[in-house]
Amino acid sequence: MTDVTPPKAAKAAALKAAPKTAPKAAKPKPAAKADTKAETTAKTKPETKARAPRAKKPRIDALPPKDRVDEILAMVMASLDDDQAVEVVHIPLAGKTSMADHMVIASGRSGRQVASMANKIADRVKTDFRRRVRMQGLQTADWVLIDIGDIIVHLFKPDVRQFYALEKMWSLEPEATARMTPDSAPPRLD
Repeated sequence: MTDVTPPKAAKAAALKAAPKTAPKAAKPKPAAKADTKAETTAKTKPETKARAPRAKKPRIDALPPKDRVDEILAMVMASLDDDQAVEVVHIPLAGKTSMADHMVIASGRSGRQVASMANKIADRVKTDFRRRVRMQGLQTADWVLIDIGDIIVHLFKPDVRQFYALEKMWSLEPEATARMTPDSAPPRLD
């Protein structure tokens, strides 16, 4: 009787019996094919013409020069007056702190009015003076802080303004904040 094995089994047996040879080396790619690819990309790619340089966007300066600060302050005060802000107070901070030269505090009758005043001031500073404006508190509009570099604007709803009382904190006269001398100091409790 002849042994009849299925073709797959015979092939597997033949592979086991065959002597092991070195692995096949990878076929080198023909150089002509690489050249033709480079030629085709060069042919299909249209030549690009020299473009005109892009127009530069106007630069937004971080801090306004000192002569522009007065103009920006006047614009802020006029904008608050136009928007019928309540109890507008300007506090000069020069010499009191290094964070700003001017602080403006105002109130609106509602959160919607406070947000509207803040957006108008920010838009006008960006468009008219090309300055960066940072705002915080616009979502709730209870207290919106607008940082224009040397000018800081605080816009409040009336109840929030009364609670924080910023104008009392910043408007103290230098004489009131003078250091106590040893003669005027309160007695020690030793």
